[in-house]
Amino acid sequence: MAAKKSPANRYYSGPPSDHFDGALFFNPDGRPPARFADLLKWQFGGGRAKWPATWPSPYPQAKPDARIEGEALRLTMVGHASLLIQTAGLNILTDPVWSERSSPFTFAGPKRVNAPGIAFVDLPRIDLVLVSHNHYDHLDLATLKRLKESHDPLVITPLGNDAIVGRAVPGMRLGAHDWGDRIDAGKGTAIHVEPAHHWSARGSRDRRMALWAGFVIEAAGGKIYFAGDTGFHDGINYRLMAEKHGGFRLAILPIGAYEPRWFMAPQHQNPEEAVQGMKLCNAAHAAGCHWGTFQLTDEPIDEPAMKLEEALAVEDVQPERFRAMRPGEVWDVPAT
Repeated sequence: MAAKKSPANRYYSGPPSDHFDGALFFNPDGRPPARFADLLKWQFGGGRAKWPATWPSPYPQAKPDARIEGEALRLTMVGHASLLIQTAGLNILTDPVWSERSSPFTFAGPKRVNAPGIAFVDLPRIDLVLVSHNHYDHLDLATLKRLKESHDPLVITPLGNDAIVGRAVPGMRLGAHDWGDRIDAGKGTAIHVEPAHHWSARGSRDRRMALWAGFVIEAAGGKIYFAGDTGFHDGINYRLMAEKHGGFRLAILPIGAYEPRWFMAPQHQNPEEAVQGMKLCNAAHAAGCHWGTFQLTDEPIDEPAMKLEEALAVEDVQPERFRAMRPGEVWDVPAT
């Protein structure tokens, strides 16, 4: 169903809640996105590491099986926040981006430095797509159009994002949901839409008009937490996930796009915070994403993986439990 619109919000209108003031969404007890003046200070302040023009993955492009049945769980990294989750006979994509750039333009903006870990033509039949929010490195309309034409999946996304997708991809099957919603995905599997500490915008005049979220996949083999794009937020949402869901077989957590901290900390956690989050939400295993494909921030390309290794040692977490995944990498996640 298409989202309602109003003059105050071009994507959504609805009753106020603890994260919607009647016009815009916000992070409860959290921090809003930085001001435009802070953006200019960062952009012109120097300190950005130079990434290589290409940084090929050590893994070849994967050719996934058609289905992974039962309680088995297979995770394949495509790149950035795009991953293929296969379990319980379902094929689920998170924040799919196959475009060359994370940008509103095809000729400018952050360009990928490695090929997608799965060639688009090698995708198995996709059943569900989880889109966490509307930033260009997560909601890629060109990819959604291709998925509609080739797979016709159901897209599950937070409130307001359906207005963006529905206008650009007519006929796409869409479900727009609020934090706390539970969706029956079939085959004994459910999707929960959960809080994240972030923000949204496609341009300069639609800040916070669409909601952002993480997701929990409740399947026969255990629960999977895809945190989306999020700041650590004092661990509040991680504690909430542990309280609500008990724990997770796998957490998919962002570990990149975190420097400079004075600007990025409210919206993007760093590797040390990701390890704390893994522990707080009681995840047996974790996959690090949101790094090494598009340069969005200042840190060197390989720093997130190195910082993750250091943080795991400090927190006495075995390194095989938390992988900084590279495109094409396939992980058969152990049962818990």
